[in-house]
Amino acid sequence: MQAGLESKKIDLIQWLSSVDDLKVLDQISDIRAKDLKGWWSDISEEEKASIAKGVEDADKGNLKPHSEARKVYKKWL
Repeated sequence: MQAGLESKKIDLIQWLSSVDDLKVLDQISDIRAKDLKGWWSDISEEEKASIAKGVEDADKGNLKPHSEARKVYKKWL
């Protein structure tokens, strides 16, 4: 499968080097910019606050064992 991935990259690089349409290049640049931002910019403020609370709790040592979490969330695992 790795060979297929490398082949696809080379094909895209070769194609991209021949693109003369600024609109297409802008679209590709937008995709790249979104990818560089990562997932943090895609989540809600509520989700960010929840993550921050979890980090704060962990920093304070307010943690539960993994086995306890598995019991609580068993139906989703």
